[in-house]
Amino acid sequence: MADDALKNDAYWRDKLSAEEFHICREKGTERAFSGSYCDQKASGTYTCKCCGQDLFDSETKFDSGSGWPSFYQSKNDGSINEHRDQSAMMVRTEIVCAKCDSHLGHVFPDGPAPTGQRYCVNSASLNFVGRVDTE
Repeated sequence: MADDALKNDAYWRDKLSAEEFHICREKGTERAFSGSYCDQKASGTYTCKCCGQDLFDSETKFDSGSGWPSFYQSKNDGSINEHRDQSAMMVRTEIVCAKCDSHLGHVFPDGPAPTGQRYCVNSASLNFVGRVDTE
């Protein structure tokens, strides 16, 4: 586990809004269709709200109709860890940032080709870095 994951609640409360802290550090969930990145179409990279690690490329984002930003693949192997989640009276696969252990959301096996995966992510756990047009 990286140094960022070892930082205490006081550190994260100082760096994050109350909603971001609840989602990223307490494994909360934002309301469906309420997140700032749900309908975003811009080109760029989605990064971890807490540590800045690259997580998803906009090229892998798709409209799942779920109400949360959805991606069919992570940007880099090893950027996301998966854990069995038995909360909310169901079994799911939680996804967290591999660098700082921030809760991102869940992954489901009902996404599009080529992976068949749907990474369902809370907007509050992400930042977006747009691509600069170099032409």
